[in-house]
Amino acid sequence: MYPPPHHQSDEIGKMISVIKHFPLGMLVTAKDGNPFVTHIPFIYNEASKKLVAHIDRNNPQLQTLTENSEVTIVFKGPDTYISPSVYSTSQLPTWNYIIVHITGNIHLINDPEGVKKTMIDMTEFLEGEAQKFTLKKDDPRMDRLINYIQAFEIEITNWEGKFKLSQDKIPQDFENAKEELIKKSRKDVSGFIDAIYMSN
Repeated sequence: MYPPPHHQSDEIGKMISVIKHFPLGMLVTAKDGNPFVTHIPFIYNEASKKLVAHIDRNNPQLQTLTENSEVTIVFKGPDTYISPSVYSTSQLPTWNYIIVHITGNIHLINDPEGVKKTMIDMTEFLEGEAQKFTLKKDDPRMDRLINYIQAFEIEITNWEGKFKLSQDKIPQDFENAKEELIKKSRKDVSGFIDAIYMSN
């Protein structure tokens, strides 16, 4: 990703944290010069060190996901406009954000039991600590569903973290920008969501 270096992070632990907190990634591929982008959740498998996901078999992007083909996944964390008014020194407006780019190679999962396991693992992770729903391997709906999805793993070959957090500012302004990012991340969006739902 674009420099400067002080906005780059090579701390894999922090990037894994982004993936776990913001698992909806952008799967990016290309074929014959045509880009394909699909937004799907991913889980990071701690044991295998791979990303795991599923895609609808009717999705045209599936034709780009051949064994060992290279893909890029983008994970987007919090972001916000930073007004110069939050700084204690004279600055210009900017936009701060947390982004992770992953590059890796696709490995298709075609074994029905393997596909079921990825679905169970994904559901367990996304349900979180409360676990209000548990997907069972013997759920009869599973046998029908696996015919409509393609499960896959991504063997990661490159990690890129871009954390633009006002690191080039003095400590007080760096802290002020952090607080602004936290505040904006907690902003109530209920009105916006209501409006979107009403238009559909």
